[in-house]
Amino acid sequence: MKQWSLALALAATALSGPAIAQTASSSAAASALNVDMQYFTLPNGLRVVLTRDSIAPTVTVAVYYGIGFRIEPRERTGFAHLFEHLMFQGSKHAPKGVFDTTITNAGGFNNGSTRFDFTNYYEVTPSGALERLLWLEADRMANPVIDETVLKNQQGVVGNEVKVNVLNQPYSTWPWIDLPMLANTNWYNSHNFYGDLKEIEAATVPDAKSFSDSFYRPSNAVLVVAGDIDYAATRAMVEKYFGPLAKKPAVALPDISEPRQTEEKFKSRVDALAPKPGFAFGYHVPKRGTPEWYAMGLIDQMLVQGDDSRLHRKLVQEAAITGEVDGGINWGLGDMFDYNGPMLWSVNFTHDPDHSREQITAAVDSVIDDLRTKPVSAAELERARTKMRSQLYSTIDSGGRIGLVNLLASYALFDKDPQAVNRIEQGFAQVTPALIQKTAQEYLRKTNRSIYVVEPGAAQGAAKPQGGR
Repeated sequence: MKQWSLALALAATALSGPAIAQTASSSAAASALNVDMQYFTLPNGLRVVLTRDSIAPTVTVAVYYGIGFRIEPRERTGFAHLFEHLMFQGSKHAPKGVFDTTITNAGGFNNGSTRFDFTNYYEVTPSGALERLLWLEADRMANPVIDETVLKNQQGVVGNEVKVNVLNQPYSTWPWIDLPMLANTNWYNSHNFYGDLKEIEAATVPDAKSFSDSFYRPSNAVLVVAGDIDYAATRAMVEKYFGPLAKKPAVALPDISEPRQTEEKFKSRVDALAPKPGFAFGYHVPKRGTPEWYAMGLIDQMLVQGDDSRLHRKLVQEAAITGEVDGGINWGLGDMFDYNGPMLWSVNFTHDPDHSREQITAAVDSVIDDLRTKPVSAAELERARTKMRSQLYSTIDSGGRIGLVNLLASYALFDKDPQAVNRIEQGFAQVTPALIQKTAQEYLRKTNRSIYVVEPGAAQGAAKPQGGR
């Protein structure tokens, strides 16, 4: 992504900027998320979401394309990320530098990222610059500059990013790339999406133009405009600049399904730069949007989110195995709402070498098995809902409206229903203790688990790697 490591994509949600306010009922106890919006589709297939607020005289414009690193071309790993870089190199009517200077001169900022199932580009500026932003994004969608000079330049940039931000960092691809590669069997879900350097360097201009023609089309995109806007005037501008873009058929996606996992998987490797051993595990989760998926979101809150979570209590407070536990659904590259395919719920932490793999696994199993065999209390379930609600509103209130835009774009792109954002809380409200236990029994079984450990290299004076399980 532009100027950032792909691994740090989530930092976008923390950018400073005006907070967005949601409309809710006056009673906090009875309130529900109610984002005001308008949603329509242009004749060329572009889906458009407009949402208005008057919290500050700024506007956020984002374009989400339905192409992430999951379905990038075979033998061109890292290509989706590379192409994201190319989109910042100018367009036919806005040569390189014009896009950035137009935004910075208006007092705004812009960026982009590549995720599992989308690539996004966004800008935040004073609302008076809205029309310029729409013109720039429309020209970038229709007429990106793709030539040998641009490609070679960005191959060097991305290659250096891979070396600096991944290959030469402690833990490197662990666990955000390593764990999906271990757990999944379908190439689309299990390849090195940051990219093999040789494959990045082998990309050609015809490759890039074919990729653009295949995926960067109105029918495979969502435009979100959020902030201090007038609905009618904004719609007119959208139709003016994006309406003339050529209509192309919808993108036909490949089969990205995963078979039901029936055996536990394990892998380990030595990392010469890692100061401590690392332990990570992941489970395949239910299909997005199902009742079990909502239950899995609450299970995540119970098991790993916050100091009151079961795994934190066990691994940090009681067993003193680690000082911190991290994890979640789509951990490290998004959240449980912004993907559209097979996904893992994963947990990771580093620990001192005096704790054996067997001790750690036993401690984890004791927590997981307890949830699978005993119904959760009504109090714990309600606490999980409260934590989830707090996390949801925190995401929506993030700086620059980035979190809100991300939710709206995801539901428009994957479900053609951005209004579903207003029904998220309802989905969690319908989860029962029985559904929690049923979901845990199916999805938290050992045969659905993959474990990936990292052993520190001898240079750190750590213990030698232990044998496999």
